[in-house]
Amino acid sequence: MFLDAVLARNPELVDVAVSLHRSGAVPPDTYVIDADTVEANAALLAGEAERLGLSLWFVVKQIGRNPALIRAIARHIPRFAAIDPYEARLLHEAGARAGNLGHLVQIPPRQLPEMLGWRPETVTVFDLANARAVSDAARRLGLVQDVLVRLEGTDKVYPGQEGGVPLAGLDDFAAAAETLPGIRIAGVTAFPCVLCDPLTGAPTATQNFQLAITARELLTARGHEGLKLSAPSATSMATLPLLAELGATHGEPGHALTGTTPLHAVDHQQPERPAYVYVSEVAHTLADGRPALHGGGFYPRAHIRDALLPRTGLRLPVQDAPAENIDYYRLLQRPTHAADVEVGDTAVLAFRTQIFVTRSTVAVVAGLSTGEPRLTGLYDAQGRAR
Repeated sequence: MFLDAVLARNPELVDVAVSLHRSGAVPPDTYVIDADTVEANAALLAGEAERLGLSLWFVVKQIGRNPALIRAIARHIPRFAAIDPYEARLLHEAGARAGNLGHLVQIPPRQLPEMLGWRPETVTVFDLANARAVSDAARRLGLVQDVLVRLEGTDKVYPGQEGGVPLAGLDDFAAAAETLPGIRIAGVTAFPCVLCDPLTGAPTATQNFQLAITARELLTARGHEGLKLSAPSATSMATLPLLAELGATHGEPGHALTGTTPLHAVDHQQPERPAYVYVSEVAHTLADGRPALHGGGFYPRAHIRDALLPRTGLRLPVQDAPAENIDYYRLLQRPTHAADVEVGDTAVLAFRTQIFVTRSTVAVVAGLSTGEPRLTGLYDAQGRAR
């Protein structure tokens, strides 16, 4: 999906990744990430958001919750949106500041005292029971915690992400939440608020965005002032003006930090540059001539097209694989000449991923921007050093 983009806009990263694999410094099933480019992308996003009067909370699940990359991003975007409590703890330990907790996964009540003690800017709640739990924990800490009301989506809801307050029930929710002494309704959010067209990459606001706007108006009519509106999904340089135009206060950049939104796959002129590649190697060849790559990092929604085999310069299509199967290997199309592919050959791919749900190694490379690349660390997919 992104191989052409990275070859055109960050070919040095491909060269370094190949060299690291050939030398044995990184194993197959490794994402090699260019820390300089990640930081440069973060700086671009921060500058544009400031120009437009928006605030940003950064997201890192897609790059493996990596502490080195967290620190690089936080130099420009200090606050994070944590996808779940485990990620929140890693982000906090890396020195970033809590912007929004409970973003997609609600904080279990027993973990609230620890995380509210970090003084997060907001906590997202999906229902009254979670709002009550936040209030109770905040009261025990002597705090009043700002919360965002997550709205139940209408037009696009991903399986496994269901939940939120339905717009029709928002008045009743607000009436009850307003009696809870440990929280203050500080705004609204929904997901996803922006999506990119799968063919053109063009970003558009979803009905969920309008739902959040309507919800904020309803809460304003109830007397709540200065309400935030966080509009996550596909936050990038291309969509920040849309967020500002529609009245959002916050965006949550994730894939823009690595130049890997769907828009970046089709438009190589976007300001953010691609910042990672996936490196594997040929494990064996089937009797019918199809090479098999070592797997572990093939995210099911990646839309992988082809793989580059740098020893010969050959590019081979990557065959589809059922999402319900474990990706021990991934098959390539049979080459015209069998000798063009050998066991142990390096393979470079670039596709949309969510590293935190893989078994992959993450290799962080610094110094590419100055022509002095160096491997600064190897990590697992949860950000732990290897």
